[in-house]
Amino acid sequence: MFTERASDMKAMAFSRFRWICTLIGLIFSVVDIVSDLLLSLQYFREGQYTWFALTLSFILVGSLCTQIFSYSWFRDDHEGEAENKKTSTTHMGLLHLLHMGFFTRYYDLLKKSFGCVWRAHSGNEPSNEMKLFGLAADLSMLRLMETFLESVPQLLLQTFIMLQHQRTSKLQYLSMVVSFLNVAWCTVDYWRCLRRSLPNTEEMPRGIPTAVYLLYKILTITARILSLTFLIMLTPWNILVLVFIWVVTTVWAHVVKTNFCTSLCMEELYRSIVGVVLVFTFFNIKGKNTKKEMSVYYVMSMLHNFSAPLLLFLFLPRTAESDFFLPVTFFILMSNLMGLGLLIVYYNTLHPRNQDESDAVDGMVPENINNSSTTGRLDRFITL
Repeated sequence: MFTERASDMKAMAFSRFRWICTLIGLIFSVVDIVSDLLLSLQYFREGQYTWFALTLSFILVGSLCTQIFSYSWFRDDHEGEAENKKTSTTHMGLLHLLHMGFFTRYYDLLKKSFGCVWRAHSGNEPSNEMKLFGLAADLSMLRLMETFLESVPQLLLQTFIMLQHQRTSKLQYLSMVVSFLNVAWCTVDYWRCLRRSLPNTEEMPRGIPTAVYLLYKILTITARILSLTFLIMLTPWNILVLVFIWVVTTVWAHVVKTNFCTSLCMEELYRSIVGVVLVFTFFNIKGKNTKKEMSVYYVMSMLHNFSAPLLLFLFLPRTAESDFFLPVTFFILMSNLMGLGLLIVYYNTLHPRNQDESDAVDGMVPENINNSSTTGRLDRFITL
């Protein structure tokens, strides 16, 4: 028993690779926000106030929700501690109010883990390793929320502006490229961090499995963004269709009774964010076998993705005659089919499985994990 425990702790070592991944995640996050802010200012100077407001609102909404959850978790982790810790909680509350709490977490993790990974024979205790992974897990969850509230909607908006109004700029290209890279990095980094942070769960192998998983997610999300862009190009009123999809997915989060947060108010906010993520990609909310749910989701998504170009061709032929229509339509069809094909390949042949999770298509999270507040969050959080 002791040997197995020691082996688990060795596997859980906070490595230099994990430290570098954390630093890269911080860089992507900062560059993404800065590029989007500069783009919003460019729209303002050009008198495009609607585009300015939308671009800026996605940044603010993503940041606000991230800060709210970050501070809520910080308070949960320090509940019942001494008075000096309460002062620290007040200090962190001010930082989160200034939208700096998320980045403070990054600095805290990089600082605490630096000596552990870059200095030989640091004598790091297993308990400290677990704390570092707890901080990393929190960051990965927060970045996942921020990405689907800011980067993904930003890609949808900028793609619409490019295709509908034929308006492009170097800064717009930069913003889209960075947002795309941020989505790709965040998705894979979260999945790897989640599996490594949970006991009795095999880590996601590097190389081909990671590449296949990344391509599956990126291709299906990209097809979703482009098809939604076509739908909005048909008529701006189709934004209501997007809102309707969000309402349906949020209601589904209520139906399955997620229990991620410690308060009802925070749980309602969490379910709303879950609804946003489900608009663009599928994930497992309750940590159980999701073959049926995943199949229904991607069948409906595929029908929607394929119908958007057809509707645009039938009801707005002038737009359908443009130079971009056929290439984008072809990309939607191919990326959707390739993404679903890679999904099947990944979960049938490459997905790491333990005995406890052999029937979990979308990454079942064991239900008996209650070692810490962070691990408890992981136990209840989404599994992509």
